[in-house]
Amino acid sequence: MPPYTFEDEIDLQHFRVTIFGSSRIKESETVYLQIYDLAKHIAARNIDIVTGGGPGLMEAANKGHRDGRKNNECQSLGLNIKLPHEQQPNLHLDVYKEFDYFSSRLDTFMRLSNIVIVAPGGIGTMLEWLYSWQLVQVRHIHHLPIILLGEMWKGLITWMRKHPSQLGFIDEEDFEKLYIAHDNQEALVIIDQFHQAFLKGDVSQLDHGEKYRVNPKDEDL
Repeated sequence: MPPYTFEDEIDLQHFRVTIFGSSRIKESETVYLQIYDLAKHIAARNIDIVTGGGPGLMEAANKGHRDGRKNNECQSLGLNIKLPHEQQPNLHLDVYKEFDYFSSRLDTFMRLSNIVIVAPGGIGTMLEWLYSWQLVQVRHIHHLPIILLGEMWKGLITWMRKHPSQLGFIDEEDFEKLYIAHDNQEALVIIDQFHQAFLKGDVSQLDHGEKYRVNPKDEDL
């Protein structure tokens, strides 16, 4: 464990990638191995990682991050939530905090995040994604890239464009705040672009990740 508290970590000016994903994924499943590998590459870049701190894809990310370090000082953070079935923190965390309420946990995710990656998941993962997206939409948070990783989100985006968007409930420009990464390689390209901009003090989204943005008029994601 590092010699500082979770509250100290919040104040540090580190570049952090948050990964949201299902707690139900088993270690033998392909997507577990994918997230483990992605987190290893993130750690090798000396970038912090933030997850929910529990099992499944959260564990895959924290474990991969720990295994991918190259004697650097990046940290693996977990924001756990108290649930009736007691979600236990995984064993690969450097900094850990437990929350009683989803609302305060979500707000802490937003305080810590420079990039959000949405891996496959269920209701909890969708809540985390949509909360992030809404805060970017209403400009309560600026310059937070949201990367939808993998194929499962394409159908939901198609439905959103076909129904809420056509009814005027979602503006076309709102989709441009999302990025599609079909695999880890594409996700890392986006992460690298924003990380380099962060190191240079450029927090603008305008010139980064353009190739991977969701085009609201493009039928082929």
